[in-house]
Amino acid sequence: YLPTWDSLDKRPLPKWYDESKIGIFIHWGVFSVPSFGEGFAAEWFWEYWKGVSSPSAFFDPDQWADLFAASGAKYIVLTSKHHEGFTNWPSVNSWNWNSMDVGPHRDLVGELATAVRNRTSIHFGLYHSLYEWFHPLYLQDKANGFKTNEFVKSKTMPELYDIVNRYKPDIVWSDGQWEASSDYWNSTELIAWLYNKSPVRDTVVTNDRWGSHTLCKHGGFLTCHDHFNPGTLQTRKWENALTMDRGSWGYRRNVGVGDYISIEDLLHELISTVSCGGNMLINIGPSKEGTIHPIFEERLRQMGEWLGVNGEAVYSSQPWKHQNDSLTPGIWYTTRENAVYAFVYTWPASGNLTMESPLATSQSSSISLLGGESNLYWKTVKPSRLSVVFPVINPSTTQAKWVYVLKMIGFV
Repeated sequence: YLPTWDSLDKRPLPKWYDESKIGIFIHWGVFSVPSFGEGFAAEWFWEYWKGVSSPSAFFDPDQWADLFAASGAKYIVLTSKHHEGFTNWPSVNSWNWNSMDVGPHRDLVGELATAVRNRTSIHFGLYHSLYEWFHPLYLQDKANGFKTNEFVKSKTMPELYDIVNRYKPDIVWSDGQWEASSDYWNSTELIAWLYNKSPVRDTVVTNDRWGSHTLCKHGGFLTCHDHFNPGTLQTRKWENALTMDRGSWGYRRNVGVGDYISIEDLLHELISTVSCGGNMLINIGPSKEGTIHPIFEERLRQMGEWLGVNGEAVYSSQPWKHQNDSLTPGIWYTTRENAVYAFVYTWPASGNLTMESPLATSQSSSISLLGGESNLYWKTVKPSRLSVVFPVINPSTTQAKWVYVLKMIGFV
């Protein structure tokens, strides 16, 4: 691949990424120490404090890895460096502003990479911010109208090559691109190296945050903006990066219980995303001590419990000819092999569910409730609508809850 967007955008996306569907974003850094956000995200604490003057038991990587495996996620993305410039690994390009020289005195990236690879089959990825709010070299380049790129040559690019060679991430999730073009950041040269010569050239995927003009246009998959969920099928692979704490990516000690996303809303995001061809990257913010707080853990384990029953409708699935039902709201579809899956957000009060999109090919077509009963009674009602009788739930035997999934064989 040549170091041009025309060439790089033609690279096929490694198959594992599309099949995975679900990842976990982990925003953890020095911003987790103040862990405060009042009307702003906690990970932007330094910028609001110094930039706009707003008034307002440590890390067990094995424990994290086990929780991520229990969540059903297939990849993770850890912040290696956010916009304040503190690196969570012993970077030689960030003297005395990294996790080995100060703070925990540990290689946090390396420890988590080892734990994830030793204990799970999860793909390991890294977030990296191209820019830093107050780095003198960046501010100098900015004052020069980005006609110089001393910051990129001495800081950003050496860091990126270092984390790829050291930790071999399957995802390089870039951010902090918006003030300068990809020419300033030397982004295409890096990505060409990733795809052609790096130790992860066959598996690595990249996002679209590589310059002020690249968002939603260039890169391996598109993020477009935070919480991107268009609700319609897209022509390119995309990712919905969203926060479990609706108001922040980093941990906030002043968060209210109502700020956390419910398991129902989390699954609705997942389903509408996957139905439209996207992946969901759900974010958690560990505390400064490296603990994952109970409400984050609860949501991740609930997601894993639901996926343990319904994962066949999610993993390796493809968008169907209809993304959601043309008659009844709150029904979304995927397909895999010879089955169509209908995700039903609400148990029908009448016990009968009517859908307009699926059409039976014969009277031997079958419908089952994942985690519940097989061979549900169904019939075609005029005009070409499908009526399904839901079973009476027996709480002692059914595993179906939160969102109900119908597996339909012999429907088009």
